[in-house]
Amino acid sequence: MTATSPNFDVSTSSSASSALTSKHLKDKLFHWGLYGAAAFVLVLLGAIIVLLFKGGFPALQAFGLGFFVSAEWNPVTEQYGAAVMLYGTLVTSVIAMLLAFPASLGIALFLTEVAPVPMRRTIGTAVQLLAAVPSIIFGMWGFFIVSPLMATWVQPVLQAIFGPIPLIGELFSGAPAGTGILTAGLILALMIMPFITAMFVEIFNSVPPVLKEAAYGIGATTTEVFKAVTVPYGRTALVGAVMLGLGRALGETMAVTFVIGNANRIKASLYAPGASIASTIANEFPEAGPGSMKLHALLELGLALFVISFVVLALARWLVRTRIEG
Repeated sequence: MTATSPNFDVSTSSSASSALTSKHLKDKLFHWGLYGAAAFVLVLLGAIIVLLFKGGFPALQAFGLGFFVSAEWNPVTEQYGAAVMLYGTLVTSVIAMLLAFPASLGIALFLTEVAPVPMRRTIGTAVQLLAAVPSIIFGMWGFFIVSPLMATWVQPVLQAIFGPIPLIGELFSGAPAGTGILTAGLILALMIMPFITAMFVEIFNSVPPVLKEAAYGIGATTTEVFKAVTVPYGRTALVGAVMLGLGRALGETMAVTFVIGNANRIKASLYAPGASIASTIANEFPEAGPGSMKLHALLELGLALFVISFVVLALARWLVRTRIEG
């Protein structure tokens, strides 16, 4: 018994050491896998930037910075400018946010503070289903249903109300054709509203109940609790949710292509047809031959959209940091 004891101890120690080595190796592989996943994101992002910059550089070289302020887009004379697309992208996204943000906030407040449980589940499911609808379906619905309604009912009423007002009336002037910048902004608002609403609901549900109960305990109303407790607690996440919605509105393609009118001109009226960066790329890319100036111009448009999205993200981070430090 005594003679076999050392052999048993050595075998046990060797087995334990082997197990520790195996665990250490698995842990190292796991860490390297995580580093690899993070590196893949950076490599992918860098590859996209390089592709857009390299492909769009000939257009920037040919037209200079005037490419971003020129409203001319003429494939016959090979003169290209991005002003119309930049204007359409920014204006439709702003309209979408102005419409979607208050609606999303109201729906989220109703679902988290006011609605009975059965109604909360029903409406919550409906919001999730809307978020799953493909963008091309929104575009078809917008073209066949929303545009005629806008031309027949909404645009004439807005024109009658705001038309006589100086300056503001210019935004609602022109023939109510149904399609145009305003309709595109409305469709975008309907598309991003479910995403923003779903995120708002999650943010409001994450507020500790004890904070709201304390506010109700000292006699606060639902409105006061929402303004003084719920929104301040989740304001950082709220900014992020809004910026995510804005990011989707900036890059939306098919839905906007159906209803924006796809006209290469800028007018003050929101009823006028226009174009966005994404819709122009979708319409013009099949006709752009390899190595043509049109292809380079489209890739430069893609780079401009990428830069705009980056600026929006940077602004969101700055706002979040400012609010946290404040």
